[in-house]
Amino acid sequence: MRITDLLDKKSVTLDLVASTKMEAIDKMVDLVENSGNLNNKEEYKKAIIAREEMSTTGIGEGVAIPHAKTKAVNKACLASGVSKDGIDYESFDGSLSHLFFMIAAPDGANDTHLEVLSRLSTILMDEEFRNSLINATSVDEFIALIDKKESEKFPEESREVVEEVVVDSKYPTVLAVTACPTGIAHTFMAAESLAKAGEKKGVSIKVETNGSSGAKNILTKEEIENATCIIVAADKNVEMARFNGKKVIITKVANGIHKADELVERASKGDAPIYNHSGDVVSNNEDNENESIGRKIYKHLMNGVSNMLPFVVAGGILIAVAFLIDTMLGQVGGANFGSNTPVAATLKSIGDLAFSFMLPVLAGYIAYSIADRPALVVGFVGGAIAKDGGAGFLGALIAGFLAGYLVVGLKKLFSKLPQSLEGIKPVLLLPLFGTLLIGIIMTFIVLPPVVAINNAMVNFLASLGGTSKVLLGLVLGAMMAIDMGGPINKAAYVFGVASLDAGQYEIMAAVMAGGMVPPLAIALCTTFFKNRFTKEQRESGKVNYVMGLSFITEGAIPFAAADPLRVIPACAVGSAVAGALSMLFNASLRAPHGGIFVVPVVTNPIMYLVAIVVGSIVGMALLAVLKKPLDKEA
Repeated sequence: MRITDLLDKKSVTLDLVASTKMEAIDKMVDLVENSGNLNNKEEYKKAIIAREEMSTTGIGEGVAIPHAKTKAVNKACLASGVSKDGIDYESFDGSLSHLFFMIAAPDGANDTHLEVLSRLSTILMDEEFRNSLINATSVDEFIALIDKKESEKFPEESREVVEEVVVDSKYPTVLAVTACPTGIAHTFMAAESLAKAGEKKGVSIKVETNGSSGAKNILTKEEIENATCIIVAADKNVEMARFNGKKVIITKVANGIHKADELVERASKGDAPIYNHSGDVVSNNEDNENESIGRKIYKHLMNGVSNMLPFVVAGGILIAVAFLIDTMLGQVGGANFGSNTPVAATLKSIGDLAFSFMLPVLAGYIAYSIADRPALVVGFVGGAIAKDGGAGFLGALIAGFLAGYLVVGLKKLFSKLPQSLEGIKPVLLLPLFGTLLIGIIMTFIVLPPVVAINNAMVNFLASLGGTSKVLLGLVLGAMMAIDMGGPINKAAYVFGVASLDAGQYEIMAAVMAGGMVPPLAIALCTTFFKNRFTKEQRESGKVNYVMGLSFITEGAIPFAAADPLRVIPACAVGSAVAGALSMLFNASLRAPHGGIFVVPVVTNPIMYLVAIVVGSIVGMALLAVLKKPLDKEA
């Protein structure tokens, strides 16, 4: 297999001009079609776009390698383009892409695209070689440069004409599903790590991502039937019934990022137990990693939180904007603050409505995670009772778990009924009796003590003096940086969201400040203390400016994973300082997300920014002290 055997002169251009990523894809697809190896251009383009939706194929260093394996391709081929000015292809390192290689592989090919991808990645690591391709004056020279470099890198290989190799099965050997509570960073980082591990080991793999915008690259029934093993790397529950009777590895999403090689190795060998599904969304077998009760509870909780977040974010930001509009128009204060002007009143009413779904959705999806669809209505009703009864966030949590396990109990109870009644259980018996029971339990048993606890907590937070508030902000800020998107981070964030419902807006401000600092501290350190980082790390650090300003703490994860003993303490201290200063400056925030974009709705916004900047600088300075200069700048 040689790259030049797949590269037709008609599929190469040295003058690729495009203003957007999609325009670049269109032109590269046209080049692939010039080879005559496509039977359906639009289907191939869809496959390319679907791969980009998983994660960008802009691999950095000015190179992009979009690729797809689809039945729309008759024979494996390759197209290439050179952009002298560079095109923004959303590369991992934020650089413009100058070299484009688009790979087309047929469904029956034996990982052709992975072999080509591996070869390209190998030879394109040479910066001098990349520059020679960019500066090539003719297509013949361009292809000759690749041929020469490939011969140098793989001298032992004899020159043979490539023939398409057909395997026994056209389906991937290994399948995977990735999912994290927020469906943003961890989901796609795990997908990319697993895909790369598969490429490296020569194992064909397909990864489904359960992200914030829904499931992408969904596994088909045929693919599941023909797979050797399925990896489920998730911190929230995903649809498991489809994997019944298959070998399944169930693990944390973090392991999908950090232990991808090990997982793919195990899966390719079929080293996993058979998964047996009982009708619940949650895994009911003896978990592959002996999943603890605590982790199961965490996954149920995160399933509720991840589904609740869009309501909280949309509603919270609209309400905050309503207050901002009233403030800008001089209508500050009063019982109707936020509704003193028509535009503000409209936004606030919409925001209030969206926000009102928070607790029912939280409880409903916790219940759904535990006992599947019949528990959804039971959880919703329990959450609504908690909301209307004044039990707040804590009451909704209890309602969600109660509803889920109530339905589990009812399922066991109704299992003794005649088989002829099986069809009416999920649509009548379980929702009816579950709703009745949750209503009675919540009203007469749960509400009285929880309302008392909730009121006591609100009063306690309201009574905190300056020193106590600063200490609370310090702790919450540090928690946001300890595991950067993991359970501790999520616990602090959930506490911040709960405080919004309780009317304690300073806590949310401190939580967001703490979460913004880790990526910003790392970005600053890679900018001002370059000799502590490799060239690749310095380039990746630039992206963290955007991640930090957008309140995406997970941007710091690659650095923390590579050097946890230095990066995590430095970031935690910086975040703690930011959280404490936010409390000291009495900054408050009614929106649960948004980063720099919602600073205008923060009370005392200037000092709030000061808190974030100071925390970031402290984190940067400490990281620079802890990390020693490299022996030689890489």
